[in-house]
Amino acid sequence: MTIKNSEWIRNPKIYEINTWPWLHSLSEIYKKTISLNNIPDEVFNQEIKHFDAVWLMGVWERSPASKKIALDHPDLQQEYHKALHDFKDEDVIGSPYAVYYYHVDNNIGGIDGLKSFRKRLAERNIKLILDYVPNHVSVDSLWTFDSNLFIEGFLDDLMTHPYDFFSVGEKVYANGRDPNFPPWTDTIQINAFSEEARQKTISTLLNIAELSDGVRCDMAMLMTNNVFRRTWGQKAGSTPDKEFWEEVIPTVKEKYPNFLFIAEVYWDMEWELQQQGFDFCYDKRLYERLAHENASTIRDHLKAEWAYQSKLLRFIENHDEVRVLEKFGEEKSKAAAMIALTLPGARLIYEGQTCGSKIKLPVQLGRFPFEEPNKKIFDFYQELLKSIPGREYGKGSWSLCEAKLVNLNNSSFSNIISYLWWVNDNYRLIVVNYSPNPSKAHIKISPFHFDTNRWIFTDLVLKKSYIYNGEDLYKYGLYVDLNAWKGHIFNIKKESN
Repeated sequence: MTIKNSEWIRNPKIYEINTWPWLHSLSEIYKKTISLNNIPDEVFNQEIKHFDAVWLMGVWERSPASKKIALDHPDLQQEYHKALHDFKDEDVIGSPYAVYYYHVDNNIGGIDGLKSFRKRLAERNIKLILDYVPNHVSVDSLWTFDSNLFIEGFLDDLMTHPYDFFSVGEKVYANGRDPNFPPWTDTIQINAFSEEARQKTISTLLNIAELSDGVRCDMAMLMTNNVFRRTWGQKAGSTPDKEFWEEVIPTVKEKYPNFLFIAEVYWDMEWELQQQGFDFCYDKRLYERLAHENASTIRDHLKAEWAYQSKLLRFIENHDEVRVLEKFGEEKSKAAAMIALTLPGARLIYEGQTCGSKIKLPVQLGRFPFEEPNKKIFDFYQELLKSIPGREYGKGSWSLCEAKLVNLNNSSFSNIISYLWWVNDNYRLIVVNYSPNPSKAHIKISPFHFDTNRWIFTDLVLKKSYIYNGEDLYKYGLYVDLNAWKGHIFNIKKESN
């Protein structure tokens, strides 16, 4: 079945691949140089087959200056040696977020390789997502030959803040930054208030839209008028009437209406960025609650309006975060995955997550360390990815279910998170005990109408089936008794006569 562009946007499963190290690993496995031109079919048919989209992270030309800065950086050197016990200087390729130019790097196959990769994805109804970095480019970027794109400073700025500014000839420029952290010294700050910069962004995104089906926009909230004004003050010039993204996104979508925009966004600004045109925004709040809080606060988060929830991107791992097995532990990570990957919105899995990788790789490196795959984690994800509500639920409905008390002496029902997906006569019920203790509950499966029929509940992960009377389900709810961090993904069907 061919999936129309508009259909995959509802609840896509996205696979993030760190492109350079991934190709290096494939080259070692197949004992020949693998680029985007010649990836074996079995990689598509085994590793990628469960996903609706692949995000190839880091395909653009790397900056020579960024590579040198990354190689000489003492703190990064510590991270390199921590990640790779046999680290060598040639492992440093520079940051993918200090873009030299928006051309596909020849080291990974160039533009022809990317086109070939995208074609092979399309044959499997899988979309391609690439990076866009709106806030900055590398200090030696080819963009520096253009004028009026960047935040400029004065000699006094350079003298008093030598780690925040740098000079090119007689010009002084600001390094790119997040206002809460030191500057990225391998980057130059783009001026979000500059009309020239906005037009440059639009033209670049239109070029990217010819090569892919969407972009993940790095630190997208930095370009909003309020944040940019607070960060740069008078150096930014006068505040435009229109928001950066409200000018950029509609212009791109006018030509490419199904082109997907994903925002990396923090500081509770998800709703604001959604209103400015983004199709999906990072749900960092869910990640933090899954990592540090309990089922009650997670349930509260899931009570938000559908218009908000359906445009969030859920994750428990990406290239910026500590590997989930290290942060959560094995059993808790499974429960977190069962929740994050079955909610409304986009769902993101990072390469290595399904194999239980534990080592976080600095993005400046071009090689993964060898890690023995965790078979239990691998088997869990294989079943989970087959069981989560997929494309057929893209136009369906979703409802949070109530977990009720079993008896007065047991309050563990509050540890249970449950919700229902349905479309036509297809129903998928998710029930998770998000706690380190056994928990029991009666699940009120709303708004399901059971009537007097008998219903078959098939656990798609455990491969077990249970039969219940509709009258009992309506009166008492579904009784569940789950050990710590365990869950069910039920497919519900009416028993045939």
